[in-house]
Parts: sequence; structure tokens; C-alpha cells
Amino acid sequence: MKNKLQKLRDDFLRQLSTVDTSERLRDLELKYLSRKGELSEIMHELKNLSGELKRDIGGLANAVKTELQDKFTEARRLLDKRSGGERMTDVSLPGEKIINGHLNPITLVQNELEDLFTSLGFMVLDGPELESDYYNFTALNLSPDHPARDMQDTFYIDYKNKSGQYDLLMRTQTSPVQIRAMRKYGAPLKAIIPGRCFRNESTDARHEHTFYQVEGILVDKNINFANLKSFLEIVGQKLFGPDTKLRMRPKFFPFVEPGNNGEYSCFLCGGKGCRVCKNTGWLEIVGAGLIHPDVLRAGGIDPEVYSGLAFGFGLNRLAMLKYSINDVRLFNSGDLKFLEQF
Repeated sequence: MKNKLQKLRDDFLRQLSTVDTSERLRDLELKYLSRKGELSEIMHELKNLSGELKRDIGGLANAVKTELQDKFTEARRLLDKRSGGERMTDVSLPGEKIINGHLNPITLVQNELEDLFTSLGFMVLDGPELESDYYNFTALNLSPDHPARDMQDTFYIDYKNKSGQYDLLMRTQTSPVQIRAMRKYGAPLKAIIPGRCFRNESTDARHEHTFYQVEGILVDKNINFANLKSFLEIVGQKLFGPDTKLRMRPKFFPFVEPGNNGEYSCFLCGGKGCRVCKNTGWLEIVGAGLIHPDVLRAGGIDPEVYSGLAFGFGLNRLAMLKYSINDVRLFNSGDLKFLEQF
């Protein structure tokens, strides 16, 4: 038995010294060290030996097994190192083309706006999409019986609070983050809030149940309507070019007073009238106004000391205008043929 072990050891080490490929190393492992290899067969024969002899041969067999496994591991390490270091690549072969992904055009426009507003000193904030009725409506000066709530078909969540009311909903606007920002940061405050919103819309080429907004808030002392007008002019010129003009028309929004629609001269026709601006020469882009005192109070800010302005853009609409997209449903379609254009 000792002679068989010694011969096996010598044969293994002699053959191991000549191995030069991974395949030959694998063959050697299967022949000697596998579960059905020659060393395992000798180990199985130990059960037939007497007690004293079994201990002696068993100790020798274990020592041989350990030595062979260590030698095999070292040989494999050296072979891997040598084959890795010597592997050559034909540099004349054509490279493999790596295909980049494409950002959604809404993301492209959002990135542009974030770059613009951060250069003006604004923070970029985010907030929960699953919102409470209080933050989405009540804190924004829309009481539970306010008729303006009917303007937004809302996705309410089937969950009642302790008062038995359904007060969780998918936010219909990014404005709830205004209240959260004022409560967290106080005044003065400059921030924009891009994000996703949800309304129960009948989808068509111009309407979608999931859409994107970006709105801004500026709170400080002595903010007035002249500040709002000059600020919107700067934004329009940054977005659409230095010759862009602003036209402001009154409009009701519950959370601002006074409120207005901001219209910019059409950047495609220069205000002469075209299909995009419906031959008016103007594009309705932004809703804005001075923050209502009740909204400032809900945000924990004293309206006797501070005032503020707020404005909001529809990111979907901006992207449609910029890239001449005629169907809002394409943004959420996941159609690679659409996305690969950008």
C-alpha cells in the first residue's frame, strides 16, 4: 500500500511538471484527485486493513493527498497567471461597437432647466408622489369644498385615515413640495421642483394621465410683481433665445394672488404666426403669480414679513415644442424607435 501511494505521488508530480494547458491540468485532476480518481480508490482500500496498519497507512495517505492538492493549486495559479500575461489581442481587428442608451426628451429638457436655475442660485428639490390631501390641496389654499378641486381629476388611494376620510392621493401637481420646502428651509428660499404628476385624464394626443412638471418658488422680503415679470423674461430668453418677448395675462390660481399666464413669443416663427402657435405668434408656457398669504402661512412663513413668487412649466409641453413632437403619449410608450431619435 505504501508503495502504491509513493508511486502515485511520483507519477502525479512528474506529469504535473509537464502540464502546459488548462485542458491537460483538468485531465490530470480527473485522473488522480477526483472523486473516482486513483487516490480515492486507494483511500477506499484502507477499510480492509487492520487497526495498526490502517492508522499508519491512513496518515501517509492523508499527507500525500494534502501535498498533491497543494501542488495542483499552485500549478493552476501559475498557469492562469502565465496564460493571462501572454494572451495577445490582434490590434488590427475591428473594435466592438458599444451602443449607448438614449435619454427621454423630457429628461433632456429637465436637465437643461436644472442647469439654468442652479446657475441662478436655485436649489433642486424633490418630494413624495404619494401625497396627502392636506399638502396637495388644503395647504395650497384649496379647502375641501373649493370648486377649483374639480379642475383636477384625482387618483385617490383606497385608504382611510383615523377620521374615516380618504386623504391619500397621487399628487396632481408638484406644488405640495413648496409647503414642505418652506417648512424645512424657511425664508429666504429659492428652489425648483421637477417631478412626475398624475391625473385621471382621458388620454389623447395632448393629454396623458402621467406627466411631468417643474415649478419654482422664490421667497424673500419685498418680492413684488415687477420681480416676477423680470424673472420670467430672463427665463424665457434663456430657454428660447435673447429676442424672446413675454406677454402676461391674468388667470386664477388658488395658491397665488394675483395670478397670470405667461406667454412667450413663438421661437419658431418669431411671433409672425405658425401652426405651432396656432397663428397667434404666442406660446402659452408658464403659469405664475405672487404666493398667496395663506400658502405662506401654511409653510410656516409670516406674510407680513416675507412675500414670494411661484411659477410652473409643463415639461411634456416644453419637450413637445422643442422637438416638434405631436403626440404626448410617445413619452411614456417605451418605443425605442422614438427614443433613439434623441
